[in-house]
Amino acid sequence: MNIIVTSLKGGVGKSTTSIYLAAAGVDRGYDPVTLIDADPQASCAEWLELWPLAGITVVEAPSERTATRAIARAEGLVVVDTPPGNERITQSAVAVADAVVIPTRAGGVEYSRVSATIELIPKGTSYGVVICAARLGTNDLDAALAWWKEQKVEVWGVIPERVSIAAGPEARLSREGLENYDAVLARALRGWR
Repeated sequence: MNIIVTSLKGGVGKSTTSIYLAAAGVDRGYDPVTLIDADPQASCAEWLELWPLAGITVVEAPSERTATRAIARAEGLVVVDTPPGNERITQSAVAVADAVVIPTRAGGVEYSRVSATIELIPKGTSYGVVICAARLGTNDLDAALAWWKEQKVEVWGVIPERVSIAAGPEARLSREGLENYDAVLARALRGWR
């Protein structure tokens, strides 16, 4: 099962989403779980180097060629963190995706970048948006949810704004974050045989 975490926009929570999806996979008993870090910044690799998580194998693959090869070789549950703005790696990864998770934020210029990302996904591939660092109960969040509904794009999750969820390598994973991302993983796994 290849779950590709991608967005052409940076700073939307791709690495955080990738880490939590892999951890949720381990919690569900998937073995093996491989997290492929295709981002040259190597945020996932750095995070798991500082706070290792049992059951997750990290493969750094920061180019189109290495990412494609790593995805082809991996078994079990595979989560791929893609770099922002790199259409070549994104296209290569989504071409072999069973599901695509697109992290975004509420409001701003997010809509056009997510729409451009969706255009790269092959027909028939399951995908959904995850609104990260969401301020619950705000007009921005309500407007974002309405926008995606109007566009007929499924929202697979709304991740509340919490420092412990999105702190990156400076923090351990939170139980709340795992619970929220487990629900996203459940949506991504639908239809996988």
